[in-house]
Amino acid sequence: MSVQSAAADVDVDLRQLFASLARNWLRIFVVVLLVTGLAFAFASLATRHYKAETQVEIAPRESVYTRPASNNNDTDKPILDEQGVATQVQIISSNEILKQVAQKLGLEKLPEFNEVLDMSALSRALVLVGLKSDPMEIPTEERVLKKMHEKLNVYGVEKTRIIAIEFSSEDPQLAAKIPDDIAAAYIAGQGAAKLESNNAAADFLAPEIADLSKQVKDAEAKVAAYRAQSDLLMGGNNSVLATQQLSELSSELSKVRANRAAAEATADGVRRALQNGGSLDAVPEVLSSDLIQRLRERQVELRSTIADLSTTLLGNHPRIRALKSQLSDLDAQIRSEAQKIMKGLLMQAETAKARENQLVADVNTLKAASAQAGEQQVDLDALQRDATAKRQQLELYLTNYREAASRQDRNYLPVDARIASKASVPSEAYFPKVGPIVGAAFAASLLIMAIVTLLRELFSGRAMRPATGSRFERIDEVAMPDTAHVAGMVAMPPVRREPIRQEPIVRQEMGDRPAEAEAEPYTAAMPYGAEAPDTAAMPDAAVAEQTAVTPEPVRSTLGEIDIEKAAEKLIASGAARAIFVSPEGDEAAASAILVAREVADAGLRVLLLDLTASGAASRPMLDSGLFPGITNLLASEAQFSDVIHADLYSDCHVIPVGTADPVRAMRAADRLPIIMQSLTTAYDLVVVECGPADAQGIGRLAGDATEVFLSMLEPDDEVTQAAVKLIENGYPDLTLVTPLGHEPPGNPVPGRRSAA
Repeated sequence: MSVQSAAADVDVDLRQLFASLARNWLRIFVVVLLVTGLAFAFASLATRHYKAETQVEIAPRESVYTRPASNNNDTDKPILDEQGVATQVQIISSNEILKQVAQKLGLEKLPEFNEVLDMSALSRALVLVGLKSDPMEIPTEERVLKKMHEKLNVYGVEKTRIIAIEFSSEDPQLAAKIPDDIAAAYIAGQGAAKLESNNAAADFLAPEIADLSKQVKDAEAKVAAYRAQSDLLMGGNNSVLATQQLSELSSELSKVRANRAAAEATADGVRRALQNGGSLDAVPEVLSSDLIQRLRERQVELRSTIADLSTTLLGNHPRIRALKSQLSDLDAQIRSEAQKIMKGLLMQAETAKARENQLVADVNTLKAASAQAGEQQVDLDALQRDATAKRQQLELYLTNYREAASRQDRNYLPVDARIASKASVPSEAYFPKVGPIVGAAFAASLLIMAIVTLLRELFSGRAMRPATGSRFERIDEVAMPDTAHVAGMVAMPPVRREPIRQEPIVRQEMGDRPAEAEAEPYTAAMPYGAEAPDTAAMPDAAVAEQTAVTPEPVRSTLGEIDIEKAAEKLIASGAARAIFVSPEGDEAAASAILVAREVADAGLRVLLLDLTASGAASRPMLDSGLFPGITNLLASEAQFSDVIHADLYSDCHVIPVGTADPVRAMRAADRLPIIMQSLTTAYDLVVVECGPADAQGIGRLAGDATEVFLSMLEPDDEVTQAAVKLIENGYPDLTLVTPLGHEPPGNPVPGRRSAA
């Protein structure tokens, strides 16, 4: 059986627990009063400490009139970011500044900062016995700095460029003086650092300027010498003369080529007109000739005269013939003049071609000269860039040196910080605060004493009480059926094939049952555990006589076995499946739970599959019915790893009913044999609680090495009829098992009842 924690049988009695506070009120009051009094005495006698604060603003202090020219464009940039302010915080709290303040105020002469000056007798005794380090072994300056660090708090105010300097002291005047002096020392140190940086810059720039002046002079001399040596004469647009000439000749060459092409095209047009007898009026060069224009005018006049005379004279008239002869001569003169124009155009084209050839030769010559000049120009440009860079650097150095020298002479170096708020002398001590200290001591002592009292009451066991439901409730004995009913059950076939034990086993009070009175298997034909007379063959008088002899009903177990025997049977037979049928409902499902736990406690791997409609078998093992289970697996909403859960009170595993739709799950009921086969492969025993199922319902669950059990609470007709139906439908080896009389050592199963 599963072993349960003893804590599961008891509960905490909160009323008894908190009543202990009232019973021990005097002790709590005395302790709280004592602690509060000690706190009040400490707060009244403690040394008063005062605190003051100085604020330093980190902001640019340079005037727009004195700001260096190189920084005129940086006026809108922040002077310091968050990391920069944090850096200034560390500088303010550095030992260097604290040393200056300590020397200025002579803090080594004050006992507050130098404990050697006023050591108490107790401190000297502790030093002598070695329980405290000797302050004399530490240098005075280090002791003072250590005390100052303990009393100093420097921090940056959030989302600002304000640095707060807090200092606490027993002297209010000193508490206000020290942070002011620290801020002044910080600003003075920043000014000295700027002055040192400015002097270093001036000392650096002076020799650099002299060296750069010489370098600039040498670089410019090299540029002039190289230009004269390479004959790189500069033309317009700051280009080399050869390159400029090449550009001009290229332009002229393009024009000459265009003119030549135009002359050749015009001459070709005139030639085609003369050869084909076409009109010469379409050629612009012919029309532009003055002679041809006059000849054309004469032709027009002659044609007009011929036309006038043709009205009165015939075509063979001598005058008309003379006029026509003149007209023919004019045409011949026009064609002759056109030929002259064509020849002139051809001559012009030849002249242009000759000019073109000359220009091409000149361009080629200039190309070579320009290429050589380009190579030389590269070297010259390099020398010029070097000279220009050195000159620019020289000018920058000269500007910076003049600014640094002017600041050095005038001693004007503004620091990017100022004291925004000086410390005021505090009039009220910040420590100790009598009210808060006494109140905190009272509340803390009261809370601690209450907790101690409650824990003491809890650990003593006085606040514990037995847990509700830790034992099975007793029920009344159940009256057995009468003789007539017994006679009706004689004809039932045997439930188990083991021999029948003659002595009836009477149910006794729980806990009084002897170990040797364990029930043996019985048959359903002998429900009372002894041989029943053949009442079917008896006359009615004999039956009545027998009834009269036994006026009280005999109490028996109907041949059922208990939880331990059922577990032993499963272990001994090596069964892989155990199917439980509970015709009496959810209460009888306790048999499957107890048998599964019993076998699991024996060391076997056991899984309980709950196929009841209400989840009566899995809910007591999981304390809830909301876990995914067999319906989720059948509905393909979960996997095996999602539906297998651990029993809260044993090593058994459980597959509950689940949360899926039962109608949808039952559509896949054909998958149950496959699921059972998979489970029997993974576990030594699979216990299936089927509820009030019939033989057909458990048919798909049975397999090799299967044991069928009928869970029984009371030997009534319902149980008998269920047993008969199972035996008649192919389960003759049915075994009756009852949870009555079985008491597990741990948490009970809800719904079970103890045997009375």
